[in-house]
Amino acid sequence: MGMWIGINRKARVCYGFDDISLVPGKITINPEEVDISTSIGPIKLSIPILSAAMDGVTDPKFSVIFGKMGGLAILNLMGIYTRYKDPYSIIEKIIKSPEEEATSVIQEIYKEPVKEKLIAERIGEIKKEKVLCGVSCIPQFAEKYGPIAQEAGADVFVVQATVLTPTHLSTKYKPLNLPNFCKSMKIPVIAGNCVTYDVAIELMECGVAGILVGIGPGAACTTREVLGIGIPQVTATCDCAWARDVYYKRTGRYVSVITDGGMVSSGDICKAFASGADAVMIGSAFARAKESPGKGYHWGMATSDENLPRGTRIYVGISGGLKEILFGPSKVNDGSQNLIGALKLSMGSVGARNIKEMQMIEIAIAPSFKTEGKIYQMRNIK
Repeated sequence: MGMWIGINRKARVCYGFDDISLVPGKITINPEEVDISTSIGPIKLSIPILSAAMDGVTDPKFSVIFGKMGGLAILNLMGIYTRYKDPYSIIEKIIKSPEEEATSVIQEIYKEPVKEKLIAERIGEIKKEKVLCGVSCIPQFAEKYGPIAQEAGADVFVVQATVLTPTHLSTKYKPLNLPNFCKSMKIPVIAGNCVTYDVAIELMECGVAGILVGIGPGAACTTREVLGIGIPQVTATCDCAWARDVYYKRTGRYVSVITDGGMVSSGDICKAFASGADAVMIGSAFARAKESPGKGYHWGMATSDENLPRGTRIYVGISGGLKEILFGPSKVNDGSQNLIGALKLSMGSVGARNIKEMQMIEIAIAPSFKTEGKIYQMRNIK
């Protein structure tokens, strides 16, 4: 499999959301009767969506609102909400900084140490509203913050890095023993990010309940530009979904695949599920909600890296309330609102009764999918 790119060198052909289309099924179903619920380990979600652990998207207030709507918000334990008692004045500094200074301002802000007391306080703010609470941190701090988060009442712990593998080599610090960490935690652990079959299998063998799939596709992420690494999301999701199925057949334990990033429209979300996802993680679409803390601004998780930032601050604007973005009614026709309605209609149109059936539908390679017959839209003629 692959194509020659030079003498004795082959490369795989990989596909992103813009490269494929979903093929209508032999039957159609009333969209109101499809089941979009999903599970991540013991966690049941009525809508198969997680919010990204990005400071411009998810704060305790957003977590509560999103949780009450059926999703799972992930709070970054190494973000400004655990570094500052008053994080909202810090957000004002970020969004008001000039474009050319934004990265350096963010770098300086994130030098403030994380306070363990604030970790417990933020989780408490979410749990007192009786909703699910997900939290995230990088591998180097998982053993330190995991027990604190668990004790404070978190329901899910996410170990997240730009690229996560079970085998990490370092002489400067002690790498995380992911199998031991999963065994020590009483709550489900999600790990990522990965994009390949082999790493997905190895992460599953560590005992995780879910894996995050995606390296560099996020709107505010510049990993692909800076490091040159990543796999387009359709191929990455398909490969990791196959790892899930092989692992399940071998062990009887189901590990959820969560496509993280790269979904610009509701159609992309539908394609993620058709590629094999059990759930999706959304950032920029929710940054446009009036309930999000960034006020229409969104910045990458690695923007604050002091030596090699791999993110940027972007302005996505405010398009409406979170309820409109999730459930409509949509005021726009670009696929940025009523994400759940679009998913249900897509599933009904391809004859998928639930997420499992959506994962099995036919996909077409369609390079002209978004341009065919769209000449007037492309010319912006109204």
